[in-house]
Amino acid sequence: MSGGIAVVVGASGALGSAVASRLRGEGLTVVAVARTAGPGVCVADIGADSAVDAIAAGVAAAGEGPVRMVVQAAGLPAAGPLESIEPDALGRAVALKAGGLLRLVRAVDGRLERGSRIVALGGHYGIEPAPYACAAGVTNAALANLVRQLAITYGPRGVTAHLVAPGPADTPRLRGLSEQAAQRRGVPVDEVLAERAAESPLGRLITPGEVAWAVATLLAPEADALHGSTLGLDMGARKGIF
Repeated sequence: MSGGIAVVVGASGALGSAVASRLRGEGLTVVAVARTAGPGVCVADIGADSAVDAIAAGVAAAGEGPVRMVVQAAGLPAAGPLESIEPDALGRAVALKAGGLLRLVRAVDGRLERGSRIVALGGHYGIEPAPYACAAGVTNAALANLVRQLAITYGPRGVTAHLVAPGPADTPRLRGLSEQAAQRRGVPVDEVLAERAAESPLGRLITPGEVAWAVATLLAPEADALHGSTLGLDMGARKGIF
């Protein structure tokens, strides 16, 4: 599926930038959405309703043609473990990721056509709860539910919805969170990073390039079969059968 437009929210982050680069390589015109200005960036805060009009304007400026894919890749702010997280932080996290996905879809609704993909980057903690990643777990579980609702609503139009759920990814954000955890525990940051990597039987973290590969794979017509489902990229970390 070459040609058309892709919209990537969170394009300034490690995962979002890798996804945007991969989609450009697939022949798509990418509208890169971020909160801060930069070359070729559509400036919008996906946590605010004003993002709908801002993204719609960015897509209009990108030219004619359908929106083949939208990707909600905005990262969550650090919120701390279950023992110390501010309760209101859970609501803010869900509003950013789940509310942001809904804003993104509404911004491009009129440009979606049969074969278009709605993609959200979540995480395996939504399925495999971990108290040290409290906000991520709660938010990604909510995101999975919203993706299923989008699948039910947009499926009759031939538009599919997907959740891509990586395990811990080797990004500056993870390293920053690991440094905070190391300080709280009084241990070296390398020890915390090693614990995250050890969650996988392969003993390593997933890379942004691997996440981008998985997202780009959903462009294939055969990805209709994954409509409404979660594509796990947890490197074998999950313990559940399903």
